[in-house]
Amino acid sequence: MKPGRVYLVGAGPGDPGLMTVRGLQLLREAQVVVYDQLVNPLLLEAVSSQAKQIFVGKQAGRHSIAQNEINEVLVNYALQGYRVVRLKGGDPFVFGRGGEEAESLVDAGIPFEIVPGVSSAVAVPAYAGIPLTHRNHASSFAVVTGHEAIKTMSSVDWAKLATGVDTLVILMGLHNLPAIVAKLVAHGRSPETPAAVIHQGTTEQQKTVIGTLADIVDKSAALKAPALIVVGDVVRLADKLDWFARAAAADKYDFSAAGEEWALQF
Repeated sequence: MKPGRVYLVGAGPGDPGLMTVRGLQLLREAQVVVYDQLVNPLLLEAVSSQAKQIFVGKQAGRHSIAQNEINEVLVNYALQGYRVVRLKGGDPFVFGRGGEEAESLVDAGIPFEIVPGVSSAVAVPAYAGIPLTHRNHASSFAVVTGHEAIKTMSSVDWAKLATGVDTLVILMGLHNLPAIVAKLVAHGRSPETPAAVIHQGTTEQQKTVIGTLADIVDKSAALKAPALIVVGDVVRLADKLDWFARAAAADKYDFSAAGEEWALQF
């Protein structure tokens, strides 16, 4: 049997309106959809009722499916000739383990396509009014995972990040925020550096806490994951540029309309 094809599709950061046209097209044509916890459920409404939907995300209190098991699911359905969409929050190649899944497909002789998504690393700060670069504030930025902050043998060079990068975006770092702050300050970043923690970015539940490295841990203590951390002078622009909070407060950003109408526009 000729194998099917697997599409590694980025679902974007949460707002369904940020899904790509190509991703939407593939969702509609998919015979099997393998999706994660952070995928907006509204996106699944575009999937055919005849298609099989398989949840492989992590949920509190439930056994998490190992990455090698997810790889096997993709390979097995493709070998049966199915058109498979692997729907991943954000972008599949930005801390989404899409590279590992692509490797497994190559090893199994399965044709595949990468469909980039809007990464939370850039979209969430934008929805909080924080540009990652700005001619007067920052000419460089880096994106890292917060999981590395507590590892004895971390692959992240915190010394270089502390003083060699203007804007630092940290994904999956809320739980380790005290350790992250301690490493940055220990390696020379000023405690007065502006910092922000953005919870559930690009969604109706978005909440932004602004502070400095000296007080951001205490200020954001009540927030829960998922959350993204931004460190750098660009955070100073948040109050001035926070278009999303103002639009939501004025009821000028209709999430229900975005969810109901986005799939009808193409």
